[in-house]
Amino acid sequence: MLPGIGVFGTGAVAKILVPFLREKGFSVEAIWGVTLQETEAIAKELKIPFFTNKIDDVLLKKNVNLVFIVCAPNLHAQISVKALGIGKHVVCDKPAGLCQAEALKMVRAAQYYPTLISIVNHSLRFLPAFSHMRKCIQEGYLGNPEELTLVDVRVQMGPLIGDSYNWLCDDTMGGGTLTLVGSHVIDLVSFLTGQKVVKVHGVLRTFVEETPKVNGIRKISAPDFCTFQLQMDKGLLVTATLNNHLPGPCFNQEIYVCSKRGYLVVRGGDLHGRLHKTVSKNYPEDEGKRPHDKEDVIYVDVEDLSCASSVVPKPYVKGLCKMISALKEAFLPVKEQMDWIKEPVRAAATFEDGQRVQAIMEALRQSNEDGCWTTVQLLTEPPDPNPALSAAVRRTAISLQ
Repeated sequence: MLPGIGVFGTGAVAKILVPFLREKGFSVEAIWGVTLQETEAIAKELKIPFFTNKIDDVLLKKNVNLVFIVCAPNLHAQISVKALGIGKHVVCDKPAGLCQAEALKMVRAAQYYPTLISIVNHSLRFLPAFSHMRKCIQEGYLGNPEELTLVDVRVQMGPLIGDSYNWLCDDTMGGGTLTLVGSHVIDLVSFLTGQKVVKVHGVLRTFVEETPKVNGIRKISAPDFCTFQLQMDKGLLVTATLNNHLPGPCFNQEIYVCSKRGYLVVRGGDLHGRLHKTVSKNYPEDEGKRPHDKEDVIYVDVEDLSCASSVVPKPYVKGLCKMISALKEAFLPVKEQMDWIKEPVRAAATFEDGQRVQAIMEALRQSNEDGCWTTVQLLTEPPDPNPALSAAVRRTAISLQ
């Protein structure tokens, strides 16, 4: 039994998501949007029977058992926590909330309801090229996985903002290349290498503050360029450059994982590798040649997408499709709608992973302000909303004693 789906959000991701869900056999029962007029138009376009602008109307529908949250990030934590509290499975788009405090609320809700699915849509984990890359690393293609030296990431793409001013233009509301692209990169590096980030250094810039469509009194504050370095706990160094200055909906992504033995690289959706071979008596055919001129072709992406998008880059779309297939495999073998098996979605990013990504992004923003390396601090308790008042209360309690 596949669960009924409720979708929160009416943007580009929702328009890609719904056809994929139907293709895999899921029934999309309801959709939520900020305005009723916009939601009605999307519901008609996607042939969804129920639409609303009230969050609870979707969550309380009996035939909705799994919710996809693909709306603005300021609502991610609120909807996730509420959905888990009334027994719904949750797939939340990146980022996990607007800050680490919101991500922590999501983590605690997921821990309180461990029998429910609670995952973050870091879809690159499901892209076959990265699944193969991780397997190669674990099987020792580059030697001991703990002796990796460098991960080099370069992402070049078109603008992330649209024709009107919305949350995508505002850094504090979850817009910008660090949050929308960098969060995927940060999560992917830990997923591939199994190492945790301990220190970071970052530079964030907003070069384009207005466009012909977005101008006037409101300026774009979301960064359109960022470069950062991550120091991992076992000595690995990660360097990433994310650039939103290419014209049109183009997307180029290269991720190199290097060791002293050679490297693995994913370009787009293809995986290649090359080892540094040395000329020796055992290999007479290598004499006078460069035997490592050609890369090993490990995986080539030949699948064509039935639902490609000019707005969302192809690797993310393909990863999302693979993640939906994994969810289908998790639900299909069981007879009850709310039951599932863990194995197919074991690779998915948990809410704990989402909080760790938030902690790293907060450290990168702090590093950008301070101009120096910053240690990653993971929250374990919610921050005090009013520290001055709490200190006054403590002083009063001490004086009364």
